[in-house]
Amino acid sequence: MSMVESPGVQGRVSGAIPPETLEFIRKVRERVGTVVVGQDVVVERLLIALFTGGHLLLQGVPGLAKTLLVATLSKTIDLHFARIQFTVDLLPSDILGSEILDQRTNDFRIHKGPIFTNLLLADEINRAAPKVQSALLEAMQERRVTIGNETFKLPAPFLVIATQNPIEQSGTFELPEAQLDRFMLCHRLDYPAREEEKEILRRNAALGIRREDRGAVARTEFDAMEGGPVATTEELVAAMEAVHDVYVSETFTEHVVEIVTWTRKHPLIELGSSPRAGIALLKGSRARALIHGRDYVIPEDLFALAEDVILHRIRLTYEALADGVTGADVLREILGPYGVNAERNGRHA
Repeated sequence: MSMVESPGVQGRVSGAIPPETLEFIRKVRERVGTVVVGQDVVVERLLIALFTGGHLLLQGVPGLAKTLLVATLSKTIDLHFARIQFTVDLLPSDILGSEILDQRTNDFRIHKGPIFTNLLLADEINRAAPKVQSALLEAMQERRVTIGNETFKLPAPFLVIATQNPIEQSGTFELPEAQLDRFMLCHRLDYPAREEEKEILRRNAALGIRREDRGAVARTEFDAMEGGPVATTEELVAAMEAVHDVYVSETFTEHVVEIVTWTRKHPLIELGSSPRAGIALLKGSRARALIHGRDYVIPEDLFALAEDVILHRIRLTYEALADGVTGADVLREILGPYGVNAERNGRHA
């Protein structure tokens, strides 16, 4: 499948992006880079989710700095951060909060849970029982929480960043389709490159120790997050507004619809993408264009994000799985040769 933008898009210039927004993006990426080595694509996905109000699922083996990335981002921008370690005995009230009886007044009062924050890290989300996973559905979709008979709005911005280990299956519960569909992006982390891993070791060796009380403890990468935020919430809001000023051509929109429709018609796909996939592709492409200094989207944005937007929303047929076909194989077929090249170029941009 080929994709050609209209001449009007090619003739546009990127001067419409406020310089303050470009400076905000530069400061955030630079500060994160002082703590986390490499992972530029993951940082880009985090910013896309933050700028569009979408939720992000990070898949990767332990030790790839998933938690460190999210914690660093929250300290880089003036945002409230909370982390929940998902376990099999976790209860919905441990996330949302609960009604507590005040014995002095015999009245119930609301105790709000850790979900009332800006950045919520749901660590190893697939270790919690389905009842707990479903407790996030209302919050992720409607940005509100119901406790007892009362409904509370969540802070703005509100973003769920969940992690899961795709390898270990013992003691885990597969996320249902309804839950997966609410994640705008699902990014799969890989091991760092050789030079990046050498830099990680060098930085770790230089951390030293930290004195505490009468003893000392070895410093970790979390201790390297020094200094206050380099960006404000107002700057983040300005970037979110700038995303909506990014131009999307009619041709681009038609191709988004075409790709999503093909996931529902392909003979090897049992369950295709919902309309949320098309919305995520458009929003994500606009945010990615902004991050790369453009006020218009190009095919590279679409194909760079297609895997993260679509793969977790489709389910292959039993015959395809038996033949060893993967979702990535089918997606490459849908995108076509041009899409593969554009995706490859986008990842190295």
